[in-house]
Amino acid sequence: MITSLLVANRGEIACRVFRTCRDLGIRTVALHSDPDADALHVREADLAVRLPGATPAETYLRADLVVKAALDAGADAVHPGYGFLSENADFARAVVDAGLTWIGPPPEAIEAMASKTRAKELMGVAPLGSDITADDLPVLVKASAGGGGRGMRVVRELGELAGEIVAAGAEALSAFGDGEVFVEPYLEGGRHVEVQVLADTHGTVWVLGTRDCSLQRRHQKVIEEAPAPDLIRGVSDVIYEMAERACRATGYIGAGTVEFLVADGRAHFLEMNTRLQVEHPVTEAVFGIDLVAYQIRLAEGEPLDPEPPAPRGHAVEARLYAEDPAASFAPQTGTLHRLAVPPSVRLDTGYTDGDTIGVHYDAMLAKVVAHAPTRTAAVRALAGALERAEVHGPVTNRDLLVRSLRHPEFTDARMDTGFYERHLAELTAPADDPYAPLAAALATTRQHRFGGFRNVPSGPQLKRYRTEPDGTEHEVRYRHTRDGVEADGVRVVHTAPDRVVLEVGGVRRKYAVAAHGDRVYVNGAALTALPRFTDPSEQRVPGSLLAPMPGTVVRVAEGLTEGAVVTAGQPLIWLEAMKMEHRILAPASGTLTALHAAVGRQVEVGALLAVVQEEQS
Repeated sequence: MITSLLVANRGEIACRVFRTCRDLGIRTVALHSDPDADALHVREADLAVRLPGATPAETYLRADLVVKAALDAGADAVHPGYGFLSENADFARAVVDAGLTWIGPPPEAIEAMASKTRAKELMGVAPLGSDITADDLPVLVKASAGGGGRGMRVVRELGELAGEIVAAGAEALSAFGDGEVFVEPYLEGGRHVEVQVLADTHGTVWVLGTRDCSLQRRHQKVIEEAPAPDLIRGVSDVIYEMAERACRATGYIGAGTVEFLVADGRAHFLEMNTRLQVEHPVTEAVFGIDLVAYQIRLAEGEPLDPEPPAPRGHAVEARLYAEDPAASFAPQTGTLHRLAVPPSVRLDTGYTDGDTIGVHYDAMLAKVVAHAPTRTAAVRALAGALERAEVHGPVTNRDLLVRSLRHPEFTDARMDTGFYERHLAELTAPADDPYAPLAAALATTRQHRFGGFRNVPSGPQLKRYRTEPDGTEHEVRYRHTRDGVEADGVRVVHTAPDRVVLEVGGVRRKYAVAAHGDRVYVNGAALTALPRFTDPSEQRVPGSLLAPMPGTVVRVAEGLTEGAVVTAGQPLIWLEAMKMEHRILAPASGTLTALHAAVGRQVEVGALLAVVQEEQS
């Protein structure tokens, strides 16, 4: 019987596993790197063990340190979560060899499926060989280990293949400790469909319905749902059969996911993830079960019932990221002042109010899940909950999620994996409320008290704001009078530090306001208060390339020096932040007049990396 369990992971998934452990009466042990010393998962655990260092390679990817931590803390079981070492057969074997219970499939099953190349061979699907030609394009370079979109590159030009293989391998090595990659055909216009499986030590296999995960950015899922809508019956039968076959062929035990791309009326096997998936809550909601509890029971040798429970209703999950979708999904950092959602939805998170979002790990803040009797009701409930959520801090993808859930292609279940390639521009277009800056100004201005003998009217008040992240600037003018506040065309009904009510054209508009320093949040929209006059020291010369996020310079274009001639769109500098690489491109053709970036240099957001002087035509 398991009495103490260490989670070999961090953040949201560690908190998720701890929640089930508390329900089962199991003592919990957390791991933490130095940046995670005060993280939520550490605060929630009964015990915590430090892994000295900051990067994943120094900490969460050190199997020897993780096993030692479990033994030192007196744990008798290890749950790997997802990512990091969760699909590392050597780690699973080291846990078992140390006399600990491994909450996952046997190392042999991980070995068979964790390498996507070997998994494809087992399922009768071979990746492309080394003799790739232009006729094979487009192709996908993909990491053999891990997931989450890391170590993946779409290649449409043959000349770019070699470079993308190197880049994907480097990213995979950083994220998973394994740099092996392979190349496969890239099927466009398909749907990403997967099935949840559970298997016990007594020969019973459950296939727990389908999930659709087609809405993806950078091959990383953004919105998932269960069951997958409008699947052809024959396709779902094939998916179920192949998923069960994969389990039986590998002697699988525990929870896993088998993934497919559905295109041209056929299901194409992609991979099997030998771990819990990020999107597992939608399956839990539909089947009314706790998958983590099942993982623990199966590891203890308990049998499954002959048949799984019957599904009910529909569930949709959205991943809330600290990132700017309009800026190539650049990750964001800083203080999360407030994170709250309506109680009608489920919130799985590794953060709470006041926590710091750093540069070392994934940018996901939380998962928000809605369950309802129908798909329409679940989608509507999730969109409404996200719209009303309080997310105060770094820029997030919240607005993108709301718009995606309400897009006709999604509501009509006509989406595919190219959804964001087609619609990102419209989904990230600024949609500022013209009265939000006025609400911000009124809520953050100390109200005047007028004496009985004051006859001279007060002068107009002026405030300037910039909406985030698009940078649009606004000027707000209003005047205090004996009867209240005057603003052009707007009747001010009520003002308070946290609430403003305006009447425009006979319609009352309510604004919830929260201020944190010079940042003001009005109904979720972020505005930065600006000084009346610009500081000359903050001006930059034309052509300045600034770091879009904090991170580390991992690469500079070969031969790039001051005086070099560059062309518009040419990659010049590569930054790594939150385990993702980001390219800094030349804004125009011209001459590089300054280069401040150097490999290994840590930079903050807004740091000057280089200057390109545009050539004169």
